[in-house]
Amino acid sequence: MSIEVGSKLQGKVTGITNFGAFVELPEGSTGLVHISEVADNYVKDINDHLKVGDQVEVKVINVEKDGKIGLSIKKAKDRPEAPQRSHSNSQRPRQGRSNDRNNPRPENFESKMAKFLKDSEDRLSSLKRNTESKRGGRGARRG
Repeated sequence: MSIEVGSKLQGKVTGITNFGAFVELPEGSTGLVHISEVADNYVKDINDHLKVGDQVEVKVINVEKDGKIGLSIKKAKDRPEAPQRSHSNSQRPRQGRSNDRNNPRPENFESKMAKFLKDSEDRLSSLKRNTESKRGGRGARRG
């Protein structure tokens, strides 16, 4: 069985560094799971997720010409990939819906953006008022 991009394999963690974990694959070759490919959420310390000797399922995400093998634990799970595919295909039609549980981001982003714009306008108008009075803005108001 050759190691090809996209294949899922069982491996054993043989070493842990601050940037990832080395995993020994079935044919004796070793690949690297970068710290960003360990879990779906942010990983500050890889030791919280993996230990030397752990058996893990990995997906081959790249094989470089010099023989380096890039692996992913989070992509080996079937669950995270399905939402990404459907999300990119159906993001635009869903933006108008208010009761869509599967895609809450557009409303959340829009409300954050509206709040940001309001705060920004308030700060800008306050700044303008303060700078006008310090520059002798009273003379400009007489006109």
